[in-house]
Amino acid sequence: MKDKNDAALYIGKARNIRNRLRSYFRPSGLSHRIEKVMQQVTSIDTVVTRSETEALLLENNLIKSNQPPYNIRLRDDKSYPYIYLDDSHDFPKLEFYRGNRKEPGQFFGPFSSAAAVRQTLSQLQKVFPVRQCRDTFFRHRSRPCLQYQIDRCTAPCVGLIDSESYAEDVNQVVDFLLGKNQELNQMIIQKMEESAKNLEFELAAKYRDRISAIQRLRELQSVDGKTSDLDAIALIYESGILCIQMVICRSGRNIDYKTHFPKISVNLDLKEALSEFIPQYYLDHELPPLILVDRKIDDHKLIVDALHEKLGRHTKIHCPVHGEKVKLTDLARKNARNAVERQLRQRKSLQSSFAELIEILNLDEELRRVECFDISHTAGERPVASCVVFDAAGPVKAEYRTFNIAGIQPGDDYDALRQGLTRRYRKVKEGEGRLPELILIDGGKGQLQVGVDVMDELQLAGIQLAAISKGPERKPGSEQIWVPDQSDPVKMNLPALTVLQQIRDEAHRFALLGHRSRRNKARKKSVLENIPGIGNRRRAALLRHFGGLQGVTRANVDELRKVKGISLALAEKVYSEFHSEF
Repeated sequence: MKDKNDAALYIGKARNIRNRLRSYFRPSGLSHRIEKVMQQVTSIDTVVTRSETEALLLENNLIKSNQPPYNIRLRDDKSYPYIYLDDSHDFPKLEFYRGNRKEPGQFFGPFSSAAAVRQTLSQLQKVFPVRQCRDTFFRHRSRPCLQYQIDRCTAPCVGLIDSESYAEDVNQVVDFLLGKNQELNQMIIQKMEESAKNLEFELAAKYRDRISAIQRLRELQSVDGKTSDLDAIALIYESGILCIQMVICRSGRNIDYKTHFPKISVNLDLKEALSEFIPQYYLDHELPPLILVDRKIDDHKLIVDALHEKLGRHTKIHCPVHGEKVKLTDLARKNARNAVERQLRQRKSLQSSFAELIEILNLDEELRRVECFDISHTAGERPVASCVVFDAAGPVKAEYRTFNIAGIQPGDDYDALRQGLTRRYRKVKEGEGRLPELILIDGGKGQLQVGVDVMDELQLAGIQLAAISKGPERKPGSEQIWVPDQSDPVKMNLPALTVLQQIRDEAHRFALLGHRSRRNKARKKSVLENIPGIGNRRRAALLRHFGGLQGVTRANVDELRKVKGISLALAEKVYSEFHSEF
């Protein structure tokens, strides 16, 4: 269904297209969502597919590519993190990993958040003393580190454990991560009894403690003894917020929770939302053999067939009514309700704070949008300006922007801010995006004046500017708020000041993230890459001939010419790149 601009409003599928369309043109009895669609629709396109499965897959692809406002839109394109064991090393390590899993070794997961991986790694290290340090740290140790002193590592870096004994610990952690709890328990019990027979009571005590620790860890993560790999999904819709909560279980353990807030425009049926969510999510993520849902969906067989056809894996969608599995869907629903309540509390708090800001700053209209700017650099290196956006519901992360600053004196924050503001609002004036009611700048009177000058230069009127500085004590809570044409800072009550602090801190975080990314990328780049005519092969030949960049910097023109592929002109360019001051 399309609007007058030929943009997609809604995308759906039907076994009988005639009956489906007739239901939309009834004079009454339409749902609120369909009624809103029909008020805007001017044309309807149809596509015939060979099967219902193909129709579902096509619907999913069209929703993702067109982002129609009256379908739910799931935005989750990040890769999932794993626990990675590099077993090619003599003393393998456990580590956090996110990527394409093409590295040699074993991967355990996936986990649906980085925090879940780090928490699991921390728990594992308390039970299994397998190293988690970087290889560079491992190779250069001359004495055991703190992890050895607190009994979380056996110090293989300095030879305090042989490779065979270390391999036993590695095998135990692998068995645990694979869910082989019974076999692992029997093996450790056997080792404990053998140690006791050989009168090695201290070693037997360690095995005893490990059995207890494994049991506690298993109880902490266990779902139930019969549950293997499954996801439990529940939905809550309240006050315009749709929350889809997942409880993720792997190898009989509850490894994580995943909360989604799909974008929706109007009220929709939760069964329909669930039917749209499952194929959108699992076509891009790991498909477990069982998906538990908190309500029955009519087209579950169609979804299962489509997922099997696309992914080549079988799954089952089940709505439990009793037993342990109901507890999982109830747990997911409880977490979904808590997540919605947090969102509503945050929204209410922001709306209240925005109302106070309107009064304090004497705004002429409702405060619907705030944009905040900050500058980040390291001693003037690679400066970045950030712009974060907040509305009455909280941060609008899809509209965050960073601007790489160039052509200024190192450390000149005023010029950096001027460039960031100009680039941002010149685009807005040209029709890209919308203007905010309030522009907040991290800084004092000087930064505020830069903002005023930019607004005057771009001839943008009716926008309130404010700057937030740390204050004389430079402590949280003592910030000062500056506005144009006032010599003294504005007095703020706590709720209004808190929301400005929150927005400022988010702008600072985002600026720092952008700066570090730009700086690290630049530092990984070789100086030779900046020289015209020096490509990958010639750069590699130079580094190989002189044994590294330091040797290249010391070489004169004649020595550089001896490298294959380096002409006199190129040699002079390379030499001048490192000796331009002479």
